[in-house]
Amino acid sequence: PGSIWLVDLPGDGYNNVAHSPDPFANWPDVLIEAVDTLPEAIFVGHSTGGMYLLATPALQGRLRGLALLDSAPNSAWHADYVAMTRRHPLPEFDLAVAAYSQQPTLEKFTAMVVAATAWNFTPSALTAGRKLLARLPYNIAAVTWSDTHFDHAYQARWWPSDIPVLRLYGDSDRIVSQHGWRDPAYHTPNHIACEIAGAGHFPWIENPEAVTQAFRDFAAEIQLHSR
Repeated sequence: PGSIWLVDLPGDGYNNVAHSPDPFANWPDVLIEAVDTLPEAIFVGHSTGGMYLLATPALQGRLRGLALLDSAPNSAWHADYVAMTRRHPLPEFDLAVAAYSQQPTLEKFTAMVVAATAWNFTPSALTAGRKLLARLPYNIAAVTWSDTHFDHAYQARWWPSDIPVLRLYGDSDRIVSQHGWRDPAYHTPNHIACEIAGAGHFPWIENPEAVTQAFRDFAAEIQLHSR
């Protein structure tokens, strides 16, 4: 139930604010502005998007629910990711990285991401995954900003205890490991962990039925909680 909004913050996604000299200067105020504008908001963050949500304690008391998809509570996942890429090298990715290094255009950045399809999806979903990665909006400035200011120092700064929290992840996700969630601090009664079978970093591609059911259960918990 409800309405779905896809939010591109200033400088990211399709929301390229060319007239702003520093579109990231308003972070995270723009996130709070978004949640305060929408009634009874439920935030859903995928991967780094979920990490940004957990790094923003001002969200406390402003949400009715929080969903974290293939995300992590700290930056330790990155070392696991690097180790995975060394165990499972992709020559086409290395070539794409070299091409981007010589000419850092958006086209070559997109080609670099698409070349990493096999790390993001299970073999049965490679075709659908490649199409998804090829059409997503990328922003080199946003990627650079995040790498400099966030990705390697990230640590969750809050954990909701008064609203339902769905933590959903693919059982074959090779991008963001789930080891950080072993900390008992995150196993609160309001926490719903849902492992999606046969899925990678974008589990709704491989197993949309299971993801749909997880969100149905999540919505039911939110409705029960609000009574």
